[in-house]
Amino acid sequence: MIYTCTMNPAIDLFSEFTSFDPFVVNRSIFEEYQPNGKAINISFMLKKFGISNMATGFLGGFTGDFIENELEAAGIETAFIKVDGITRINTFIRENSMEYKAVNRGPVISQQAQELLIEQIRNLKSGDWLFVSGSLPQGIDDQIHIEIAKIAHQLGVKLVLDISSPVLLDCLAYEPYLIKPNDEEIANWFNIPDHTDRAELQKAAEQLLERGAQRVLLSCGAQGALYCDSTQELAVNAPSGKIVNTACAGDTMLAAFAGRLMLGDSEEEALVYATAAGSSTAFTSGLSDLSDIPDLAGQIQIKRKWGVKNDV
Repeated sequence: MIYTCTMNPAIDLFSEFTSFDPFVVNRSIFEEYQPNGKAINISFMLKKFGISNMATGFLGGFTGDFIENELEAAGIETAFIKVDGITRINTFIRENSMEYKAVNRGPVISQQAQELLIEQIRNLKSGDWLFVSGSLPQGIDDQIHIEIAKIAHQLGVKLVLDISSPVLLDCLAYEPYLIKPNDEEIANWFNIPDHTDRAELQKAAEQLLERGAQRVLLSCGAQGALYCDSTQELAVNAPSGKIVNTACAGDTMLAAFAGRLMLGDSEEEALVYATAAGSSTAFTSGLSDLSDIPDLAGQIQIKRKWGVKNDV
């Protein structure tokens, strides 16, 4: 079974205005409500690939009900821990070329609710997949990631981590199946001054393997992506297109890469598909509908390493 865990989900409200001025009533010309959270996005994308999965984490209030209803309407099973308070609403306001982002904190998660989530994870079985992605809500220390990594290692669960906290480095001792940092995150963890320095990013990815990660998928926006494991290192360019919204591109990429591996693709095939899928999401206002992936994949070339000209 495949599980996704979002500890700090949200409803994202996108509003568009012809003008946005202080101290007056501004009326939108467009609005859209989207259930969000990094692992929730992974659940939606896996389902688009025909891969059944169960979403868990914490939800509260009417906003939590909306997210759960949207997941279930898409055919995704849910097992969220219900908490006091209201799952957050994040607001994104567009006015011509300007965009304003208001990201809220969300509810405080009790120790009891945290223990219920950990108990859920303890009940997973060897061979199950567990995606843990995104930020943490109030009341949860990032040490919970280490506890989850330890449990997954003990149970033989394939843990996939996409978290920005440097605590990820401490999770590597428990050999997570796959981690997906982006260029800025890995640059921060390894004190790389320029997060576009591909040679340094490559070395850092290799260090993550040496510390215990089984597989590393490094997303680098317009620079493309790098994948490495104990036997190979692959790099791809990013396809060209007009960027609309990059917020969910990394989630799409991770879901597509893992999903294609589940469906039997090689790492090379999965990397090309995932890079195309991530770009497809970046080129639209929501998650990719997958229709343009073949065209985008046609623009992508695989190389053994960045800077090496011979294609795989």
